[in-house]
Amino acid sequence: MVEPADRPSTAGQRLGAPESFGVSTLEPGLRPPAQPPGRQVSIRVQMLDDTQEVFQISQRSPGKVLFDLVCAHLNLTEGDYFGLEYQDQRKMTVWLDLLKPTLKQIRRPKNTILRFVVKFFPPDHTQLMEELTRYLFALQIKRDLACGRLICNDTSAALMVSHIIQSEIGDFDETQSWQHLLHNKYLPDQDAIRDKITDCHRKHVGQTPAESDYQLLEIARRLEMYGVRLHPAKDREGTKLSLAVAHTGVLVFQGYTKINAFNWSKIRKLSFKRKRFLIKLRADPAQNAHHDTLEFAMASRDCCKVFWKICVEYHAFFRLFEEPKPKPKPILFTRGSSFRFSGRTQKQIIDYVKDSELKKVPFERKHSKILSNSSMSPQSSSLRSQVPKESAMSVPLADQPDSARLGHPAESNGSEEPPPLTGPANGFQDIPAAPSSDPIQPRQNHHGTGSVMDQQLLNPGSPGSDDSPLGSPHVVVNGNGSVNGQGMGSTGALGPGQSPEGRQLSPLTSPLLTEAGYVRNDDDDDARRKKFPTDKAYFIAKELLTTERTYLKDLQVVTESFHSFVGKDEAFPDSVKNLISANYDPVYKFHQGFLKEVEQRLAQWEGRSNAHIKGDYQRIGDVLLKNIQGLRQLTVHLQKHSECLVDLERACRSSRKVETQCRDFEQQRVCYLPFNIFLLRPLHRLLHYKLILERLCKHYPPTHDDFRDCRAALADISEMVLQLQGAMMKMENFQKLLELKKDLTGIDDLAIRGREFIRLGCLSKLSGKGLQQRMFFLFSDSLVYTSRGMTPSNQFKVHGQLPLYGMTIRESEEEWGVPHSFTLFGQRQSVVVAASCGSEMERWVEDIRMAIDLAEQSSSPSTDLLSSGLTDNKPLEDSGAEQESEEELCGSRSSLERQGHRGNTTVHVCWHRNTSVSMVDFSVAVENQLSGNLLRKFKNSNGWQKLWVVFTNFSLFFYKSHQDDYPLASLPLLGYSVTVPSESENIHKDYVFKLHFKSHVYYFRSESEYTFERWMEVIRSATCSTSHSLMSTRKDLY
Repeated sequence: MVEPADRPSTAGQRLGAPESFGVSTLEPGLRPPAQPPGRQVSIRVQMLDDTQEVFQISQRSPGKVLFDLVCAHLNLTEGDYFGLEYQDQRKMTVWLDLLKPTLKQIRRPKNTILRFVVKFFPPDHTQLMEELTRYLFALQIKRDLACGRLICNDTSAALMVSHIIQSEIGDFDETQSWQHLLHNKYLPDQDAIRDKITDCHRKHVGQTPAESDYQLLEIARRLEMYGVRLHPAKDREGTKLSLAVAHTGVLVFQGYTKINAFNWSKIRKLSFKRKRFLIKLRADPAQNAHHDTLEFAMASRDCCKVFWKICVEYHAFFRLFEEPKPKPKPILFTRGSSFRFSGRTQKQIIDYVKDSELKKVPFERKHSKILSNSSMSPQSSSLRSQVPKESAMSVPLADQPDSARLGHPAESNGSEEPPPLTGPANGFQDIPAAPSSDPIQPRQNHHGTGSVMDQQLLNPGSPGSDDSPLGSPHVVVNGNGSVNGQGMGSTGALGPGQSPEGRQLSPLTSPLLTEAGYVRNDDDDDARRKKFPTDKAYFIAKELLTTERTYLKDLQVVTESFHSFVGKDEAFPDSVKNLISANYDPVYKFHQGFLKEVEQRLAQWEGRSNAHIKGDYQRIGDVLLKNIQGLRQLTVHLQKHSECLVDLERACRSSRKVETQCRDFEQQRVCYLPFNIFLLRPLHRLLHYKLILERLCKHYPPTHDDFRDCRAALADISEMVLQLQGAMMKMENFQKLLELKKDLTGIDDLAIRGREFIRLGCLSKLSGKGLQQRMFFLFSDSLVYTSRGMTPSNQFKVHGQLPLYGMTIRESEEEWGVPHSFTLFGQRQSVVVAASCGSEMERWVEDIRMAIDLAEQSSSPSTDLLSSGLTDNKPLEDSGAEQESEEELCGSRSSLERQGHRGNTTVHVCWHRNTSVSMVDFSVAVENQLSGNLLRKFKNSNGWQKLWVVFTNFSLFFYKSHQDDYPLASLPLLGYSVTVPSESENIHKDYVFKLHFKSHVYYFRSESEYTFERWMEVIRSATCSTSHSLMSTRKDLY
């Protein structure tokens, strides 16, 4: 394979790994194909680490043989993401065709150097399963930065270079880092931002090379020029443009700015004719338009063909489920090019890696001074002292600009307007299995014009946008800079990311990380599910992991997003900013370490990584006990969180500018809930730990090894909850009053001492014009009724207030002839109202009677809620200004609302769904929060789409993956029903539940019986009121 005189052994063999021919990237599981007989020719290939290798191939062998030899030499499993490029005799950079003989493409092999580079850039680097693959991608990013191809701002550039340096020399040392930057060129204008780079490098202490690769790719994938290879062109007016191809489709750039994008689902045909490149779009049924054809002029026919070929390959790789089959050869004459994509598609790669138990082979990081072979087996790890320096025969080359290649930006097609979730998260679409739906196939017409015919797709929407801010820098990946878990320099006190034995924890990942955004057509994960633990304790621990990820993101809203939003304005009081930072930052940092430990334990429990590490890791109680004991040290900060909420409200009352700032922040996509709810999250999280530990103690027998730790942790957390429960209940009520105040207009001061919120919801009020829909708010001292105003903010306008002191209530269905009606007799007026159903009437009557008892027991007089210009005696009911048409109401009853505008608060949902919710329901919802991956399916679609789903505040929030900073859409569940699909619905899958409201139907599929039962439990808590069964609990509450 490699010339013996040049390179006697591979990097893996030098480390003591068994001889391996690698895995063929085209024929999974087979050795590289035998070469045809003939004279041997030497081909030089430049690797991504700038070394050169010489390979011997037969003069008649196709390009596939050479490519497989390179992948086998690297022991690279996911080789299909890469390709071999070279300059042909026309000085054009082209890709080596794997189906044609190599020497027919490379006329002068002695004078040609092929470059092994990344060819297909996936939208999400978590789809790369192997550490070696991520390392090679990181080298590609390093090269693109150095040659100026990856354009970005100075902050992003400095951050990426700091991760590269961390992977190469390790932790920051001022002298060493400065010298390293002087002798290595990572950016064309590196000197101007050298200080920024060193400042970023200081923050990466303890980060392993594998983690640095992951963080580098996390930043790079969000840049608009990530993976983009520009091809010069002109439009019909002669304007200079550039074309590029991505996983989403064809992109158009002007300079380095993307000005247009054509999604694959919108493209009917791609072709070229002489120097003209043609994009034929599908007709838009909504506009009744004909097919549009876009024309671009390129430098030559050869330029058109090179770009057309890479478009064909990108479409096949990211959109098809399997490699397209070759067309039969024509008998008499050919029609155009016979070019087709050769290799595995991305879906085939992911399936193959997941389904194959491949032994991880160690590899050597050429530029890294840190020993980073996390995949070593116990036998090979003992040989780590034998790792030699770089071979003398490796020929390093200076970084030089590569010729333009093709890639894709992480941003989705900006020219489409799909519903938020109709498109998948990673470029895959649900493809019908019908025989008539043929995959895309290249063909040519009589004029030699290459074309691409797309198929009809189920989900024509574009993928979700990846243009969110940088993701969490604390996600860890499979692989680290340690051997057998021994950390590099892990001395000193035991940190949150270390084990009790003093070893640095390996940054392992849960399968959730590597499968984010993957779309399944049917039952792709049935076989995968069998490989993971089935013990109920494992799924309870997994629930801890998924909810901890969401909790850390919520804390990030307070510690980072809010702080950066208000930090630039001098009007915001420093005392409030400092108070919030001083009491939330320590909690956030603590839970970062806690999350890493939980991820580590779950990965070891699953047995996917570090299988050579000895020990019983099928337990979680020891991790919980250790961290809950650490959490007790933060009680002083948790007790201050109520003070933060009160001080923030005081600042809003004293300054209109501060109030406007807080409202503006709540309109940010990252603040998907009222901001005050985020401030209470640390107190709520204590309840979640308590419930998880209760389930673990109930599951384990007393003799189980993990039972003692779980019981001790439960005792500690119960003590903390008891200590903070009083403040928690007061703050929940205070927060709810502040939230309602934003939805109401015509009230002077809602949040006063002693007032308790009890219930809100829709009732029909009987007046001279008949029954009119009104929104009622029940407090411990009064009952307020409102209607939705016509203001831009859709606030509810108060019509009147009924003091509860001295009020009586009587059912009056027979008296008025109105179903489910009852009369409220106050001291000054009486009101007849009707509920939507009998159960709603029972809840209201029950709560009002309890509130009357509370008001009569209270010694404080009733306080007037209304503004001075509004009195109970004024007959505002007959005012025509508040009337709403049925069209407006129906038009706004969207069951799946976009994030961005706050028309989906609980009050608005109750108004549109004609239901009610009580404070007890809110308290139960606080406990019943859940996160995790679910497969979702619409009523009339065939495929299942994987989403990260968060349930909180009576709503489901949908994300592409758990790393996203904000949800793509939300689904308020009040009024929905949750059931199991019937036989007639033909959902022949396990663990599926159905959500339906009127004509809206959604199916969701979970991974196990435990998770199915948990999702059913928490969703039922939102869709079924608990007030009837918790009457005594409510009385205790108030």
